[in-house]
Amino acid sequence: MHHPTEPRVIAICGSLRDHSKTRIALREALEAADDAGASTELVDLRNYELPALNAVDSDVPDAQRLKETVSDADSVVLGTPNYHGSYSGVLKNALDYCGRDEFSETVVGLLEVAAGQFPGTALVHLRIVCRTLRAWTLPTEVAIPDSHTMVTEAGIREQALAERTARLGRELARYAGVPHYPELVRHGSEQTAAGSGE
Repeated sequence: MHHPTEPRVIAICGSLRDHSKTRIALREALEAADDAGASTELVDLRNYELPALNAVDSDVPDAQRLKETVSDADSVVLGTPNYHGSYSGVLKNALDYCGRDEFSETVVGLLEVAAGQFPGTALVHLRIVCRTLRAWTLPTEVAIPDSHTMVTEAGIREQALAERTARLGRELARYAGVPHYPELVRHGSEQTAAGSGE
């Protein structure tokens, strides 16, 4: 984990489509995180060989690469298309390869893109998963409806949704140190006391 003043923010894209609306929206979130002072990376699962998880098979090099990338992140945004009212199988499989060792005390943001008018259920399911993984999930989340018209190669068309996505990116950078806030405050107080000669 990096120092919270130089947070590392990654986005995991739960879509394998070449022209993924999810990937476009995640890039906007990462751009905002970058503007807020974070180093960023898009984890494109098209570039990972992750067969359906077999719990007895530990020799999956790309799974280890994914786990190391998540472990090194201060904040992670999970992005998914809405498939049958939940998140995608490819994202589920990627998360199955990870665990509490990778996500515990990591700030997580959630983003869902739906072809229909009623997104949001995938975010509920992902929030439960993140709680199980002992991650710190941000209250701000993004649910984009009507993705075929709302998201283009140029980005998110509706200003309110674009602004919310940017806000999520900024918060991923800003709150990267939240899980360690008590010890950071204590450390800062000790430094202040030492500097004042008390």
